[in-house]
Amino acid sequence: MKTTLICTVGGSHQPIVTAIETLRPDYVCFVCSQDDPATGNKGSHVQVTGKGHIIKARHADEKPTLPNIPAQVGLADGQFEVLEVSPDDFDDIYRRIIDWMTDRDAGAERLVADYTGGTKSMSAALVCAALDHGRVELQLVTGSRANLVKVESGSEIAVPASVAQTRFRRQLQQALSLWHTHAYEQSMLLLGELSPPMAERNRYFAARDLSRAFALWDRFDHSGAHAIINRYRGRLGRSLGPLLGALDLLNKEVPAREPLQIFDLFRNAERRATQGRYDDAVARLYRMLEWSAQWLLKERAGIETADIPPERIPAGLELPKNREGRYQAGLYASWQLAAEHAGSEVAQFWNAEQNRMLDLLKIRNHSILAHGFTPLAVQEWDAFHNWVTQSLLPMLLKITAHSRYRLKELPPQLPARYPGGDPAP
Repeated sequence: MKTTLICTVGGSHQPIVTAIETLRPDYVCFVCSQDDPATGNKGSHVQVTGKGHIIKARHADEKPTLPNIPAQVGLADGQFEVLEVSPDDFDDIYRRIIDWMTDRDAGAERLVADYTGGTKSMSAALVCAALDHGRVELQLVTGSRANLVKVESGSEIAVPASVAQTRFRRQLQQALSLWHTHAYEQSMLLLGELSPPMAERNRYFAARDLSRAFALWDRFDHSGAHAIINRYRGRLGRSLGPLLGALDLLNKEVPAREPLQIFDLFRNAERRATQGRYDDAVARLYRMLEWSAQWLLKERAGIETADIPPERIPAGLELPKNREGRYQAGLYASWQLAAEHAGSEVAQFWNAEQNRMLDLLKIRNHSILAHGFTPLAVQEWDAFHNWVTQSLLPMLLKITAHSRYRLKELPPQLPARYPGGDPAP
């Protein structure tokens, strides 16, 4: 495999020569400083492109006695290139380097970055670009020291830089940053591409497992989420105690489970809106509205909307029959039935909100996921969400506050950051 070296060049040629002679690359990219526009002083690029004797063998020498670096190490014209950068402009240096790295075929060549030479900004930018790229090896030229100024001349050696844990933690942080938009599935997929160092495996397994657990929860697989999260309950209890309590109820056959599932669906809709998926979000609110009426009828009147006894149908309400001759009710008709049979709170809600509900159902019907052809915008989501928050949920919570359910408030939203900040187990 072809080996390519990218290195920063400063005032001393020796570390660069040592790096090239040790690695013996097939190709070299020299990251050099430009000429100073204020003083006109030459940048480090002259050490690569200068003609004749342009480098001093020792800093104290009176005159240059050595040719440029490519000539010293035997690089032909087609074996190197120069990236001239502003020596103290970190952003520009980083951009130039990362663009160069991205254009290389990392699958067909070994990329090595040596950050020994150059200004502090040049070295820092090269290190950051190499860490972010992910497939670039890092090395530096070092040696024995009599002081903190420089290594002893003649003792230089190019050695690999120990960056495996640093690179892994940067990649881990990038993957977990997706939790900010509740993109647990994408976080899990990115984590699956990482190969953690031995010292980081516990940290890695915890991050991967919890990303997978919340991805399952986001897909309504509460049982799968519960099985994974239980293994980490000891470290999650303080920060996510109320959320874990809700997950426990979602996995028990208790009266509170179904209304909690409805509330969980509401939180799921909010997560889709956070991601800008407003058609998905409104579709979930529609299902929540429908499910609420179905639950109220079943819980308070023993009526299943898929098989409504004829004697329970109030006068003036016409319901269709299915192929088996059973009366069934859709969303709007279900609420008409609930207003009749599910108690005074529901009747009051219906009398006050039925017209507004019709308006919001029209929004849903215009969605591309219903009967329309135009994607919904944030304004439509806001209108539906505000009504659910201000009108529907208070009525439902008034009912679920009863001792049979003991649900006095909504469950917390799934976390938007990794618990505790540090993904250590």
